[in-house]
Amino acid sequence: MDVPALAALADTHHPRAVRPLGTHEVAGHLVKAYAIEAPGREVEGAEGGLAVAEAHLAGAGPRGSLGVAVLLVHAGGDGDYVLVHTWIEGYMSDLAVFVGPAGQPEGLRPGRQGLAPCVWEAAVLAHERDAWVRCVLDGDGEFDARLAAWSADVLEGEVR
Repeated sequence: MDVPALAALADTHHPRAVRPLGTHEVAGHLVKAYAIEAPGREVEGAEGGLAVAEAHLAGAGPRGSLGVAVLLVHAGGDGDYVLVHTWIEGYMSDLAVFVGPAGQPEGLRPGRQGLAPCVWEAAVLAHERDAWVRCVLDGDGEFDARLAAWSADVLEGEVR
């Protein structure tokens, strides 16, 4: 166990702002978008993330996509991140992580194999997992109404 590294993480951990960026139609998918912002950083809008999502989701059919996804645009302390989380067949999900230098959306590239969400991104995805189950899988009525309820069920404020 690397106690000094754990202590350094604990000493610098802080809340990050999270806010919804709307629900969009992208490459045949209903995409709920969020901004996550490190202190001193700001996400200007969803456009850059939506462009990354569009390219990724264009090939989502063979991966079993159900046509519903979550987009995280994260202005991190050490760079920018875009996560595209797609609900797929069999109660599973597909996750793509893109990384790049801060403030350079054209520099976003697929993250290394095995890269997973950070603590702040995981908090938003946990909310989205619960919203998916509550509104869509266990919801009542027609699926248009269930998806509208899911679109409206957003996380906003701070995550730790």
